[in-house]
Amino acid sequence: MNVWLKLSPPSTTTATLSRPPPHLPTIPTTIPRDRVPCSTWVSNTLLAGALSFSLVFSSPPAIALEPLSLPAPLSPSSEACRDVVQPREDTVQTVVTNEGLVEEAWQIVNDSFLDTGRHRWSQDTWQLKREDILGNSIPTRSKAHQIIKRMLASLGDPYTRFLSPEEFSKMARYDMTGIGINLRELPDENGDLRMKVLGIILDGPAHSAGVRQGDEILAVNNMEVKGKSAFEVSTLLQGPNGTSVTIQVKHGNCGPVELIEVQRQLVARTPVSYRLEQTEGGATPVGYLRLKEFNALARKDLVIAMKRLQDMGASYFVLDLRDNLGGLVQAGIEISKLFLKEGDTVISTVGRDPQFQDAIVADTSPLIQAPVIVLVNDKTASASEIVASALHDNCKAVLVGKRTYGKGLIQSVFELQDGSGVVITVGKYVTPNHNDINGNGIEPDFQKLPAWDDVTQRLSKCSMLQKG
Repeated sequence: MNVWLKLSPPSTTTATLSRPPPHLPTIPTTIPRDRVPCSTWVSNTLLAGALSFSLVFSSPPAIALEPLSLPAPLSPSSEACRDVVQPREDTVQTVVTNEGLVEEAWQIVNDSFLDTGRHRWSQDTWQLKREDILGNSIPTRSKAHQIIKRMLASLGDPYTRFLSPEEFSKMARYDMTGIGINLRELPDENGDLRMKVLGIILDGPAHSAGVRQGDEILAVNNMEVKGKSAFEVSTLLQGPNGTSVTIQVKHGNCGPVELIEVQRQLVARTPVSYRLEQTEGGATPVGYLRLKEFNALARKDLVIAMKRLQDMGASYFVLDLRDNLGGLVQAGIEISKLFLKEGDTVISTVGRDPQFQDAIVADTSPLIQAPVIVLVNDKTASASEIVASALHDNCKAVLVGKRTYGKGLIQSVFELQDGSGVVITVGKYVTPNHNDINGNGIEPDFQKLPAWDDVTQRLSKCSMLQKG
């Protein structure tokens, strides 16, 4: 007879870790301009997913920042970045030629770009593009920036894009003040760009105020945003911690228009909640852990929760990653290590450049040895998929629920000589069992919660197959 674990909604009888969160690290403003990824704030260039760097306000990019995911993938054409911000001519360094700037951007792509989707790119065709572009003089800096944008758009990669000097500067400072949403320009049926909320932090400032994923931003503080880029709109949304911003939103594609006041919030809040559950027979105490996002507090607070549940007598654990839209990739890597033995592979990265070809392995003993169920669904994405695949492929957990979202790309940021920048897809993640996450997701073992005997048997069989 199956013994089922009854899980009440996360909001009921739940202990949360409450403490004033620490100040988040200051991001350096000086980034080397030698076509080296901005490792001073991206560390090992593990920038994963469809990034909108200054648009995800709730997570510091200490190692890697992922956006909040979409419930369903967009076509590359609809997700292509279409920046319209023009750099101020008075910020241009005259020692940099326009032709040299375009060639620098071309060279970065030539050295590092990884075509992970539509297979439009080859070095031969890219060489022909260089000859075509640089065959004519480029009279102005604005024209050079426009050429770089078109050049990057021709790659067919929705995540590779150009950053104006102003945008790059904001990203380097990484102003953390915001309202917890991720914006992206999307064309409507007429080709006009609309500003959509394509990701939102659950229980964050915007979400709590009534903004929802899929809403369209029409105005910020009575300023219409039509014709503005996502970076321009994000700047309008930013402001001092604790102050408010009024946004006009249209709910969904055909919903009502509403004015919503949102209080900006700088500090990270704990993403962890936990409680002790009992199986239906009452004989087996189960530690339930819900992780909403991977922010700066995720690993530390999860460790505290796991230790408390162990002290309360938990024999098994359930890690709930449903609707976890990602966050700091490094937090996902470090959380995976809590469950793995030393030497286990957490995730592998694949890219053309050797620095993007690496296997990340656990270097400590696991915090718990007990069997684990990981709950997933179609909004389990990015860093959540790293954790889910690491535990699953190393026989530490079974996955229960729906196939995960499937986001596993790596972007790096490069500064150009005039202070502008380019975001380039340079790699992708591969699970310990060598499965490509991006576009595929991870298929769970069970759709509904199994009996714990089935869990232990499946994990035991997995371990024997690995040894054999």
